[in-house]
Amino acid sequence: MPRIAGVNIPDHKRVEIGLTYVFGVGPSNVMNILAKVKVTGNPKFSELSQETVDAIRNIVEKEMTVEGDLRQVVNQNIRRLKEIASYRGTRHARNLPVRGQRTKTNSRTKRGKRVTVGSGRKKSAAKT
Repeated sequence: MPRIAGVNIPDHKRVEIGLTYVFGVGPSNVMNILAKVKVTGNPKFSELSQETVDAIRNIVEKEMTVEGDLRQVVNQNIRRLKEIASYRGTRHARNLPVRGQRTKTNSRTKRGKRVTVGSGRKKSAAKT
């Protein structure tokens, strides 16, 4: 089970899929990495030699911003947006969708569980 940038990648996974387990490495980055290492086909990690795995590890850890460093950069960017009080920053601060999605009917994931707001008066008071 190779360990790349602090992430254990299963041996039975194909290289193209397994590398995407690392935060910050997507499908297009995987293709670039495999081209640099000159891996052809679509092998599993168990079929790669140790030298190839080491070469992939070196490229990911030294040439790319991944995992903790990338999360830190993203959080700094969000913090900066909040500090300058931009529209996007206020949306992040209020825990609402940032990229222009509608909120009247959707965005349940971002806004949380539905809370029903009543009319503000008791039903028994209306009957008497």
